[in-house]
Amino acid sequence: MSRIESFKRALNEKRAVKIIAGIDNFNVENIKKVIMAASNSGASAIDICANPDIIAMARSMTNLPLFVSSTEPQELAHAAILGADAIELGNFDALYKKGISFSASQVLSLVKRTLELLDREIFFCVTIPGELEIAEQIELARGLEELGIDLIQTEGHFSNESPSDGVRGLIERAELTISNTIELTRNVDIPVMTATGINPTTAPLAFASGASAIGCGSCVNKLDSEISMLAVSKSLVEIAERNAQYTVELV
Repeated sequence: MSRIESFKRALNEKRAVKIIAGIDNFNVENIKKVIMAASNSGASAIDICANPDIIAMARSMTNLPLFVSSTEPQELAHAAILGADAIELGNFDALYKKGISFSASQVLSLVKRTLELLDREIFFCVTIPGELEIAEQIELARGLEELGIDLIQTEGHFSNESPSDGVRGLIERAELTISNTIELTRNVDIPVMTATGINPTTAPLAFASGASAIGCGSCVNKLDSEISMLAVSKSLVEIAERNAQYTVELV
């Protein structure tokens, strides 16, 4: 089974876990720790930036399916040549902090341009900007489905406001992306990955909302040690496996 086929299987079984190093993370030592934690925990995939040296490093370190994220069509097309198993237009959440936002029409244009540049077939994921009104998100998701996109990723919205303490704060951070997941899974057949604020506390809520996969970044890549990264990654994988088992039992 190829790397991307193994991810597709996890996606179909609603147990896929993508560990995100970060679209704007170029810290090689941190990325190495994230890759090792993802690999050793049994995660379904790793997501990295489009830097050619980092792609080469990641490919040499792990046999996990490798997602490469960017907002630049040329970088995504080049990543396919460099050994990415999947490309992702997004993640936009990190860019909102810099005052950069994307409209639905801009996302569609970027996707179409990327498809034009690709010289081979590759698994293609697109992030739905969390800043869009839900009606716009649904319309965009339907447009992406018509283009044959394989997976859409939801996100929340970056805010400078201080979150509440404890579990309440964790849930507040993930509330929007989870509600977006519910709306999108009701309106399109394309699989949905829930990201932004997803951690061991909120991951069960994401799966309960209809997600086929979770994308987990800061709860892993912001930790100080590989041991703590591994512990959190394992917890996320265990939650995903329980969801898959529960889904089978329902059927």
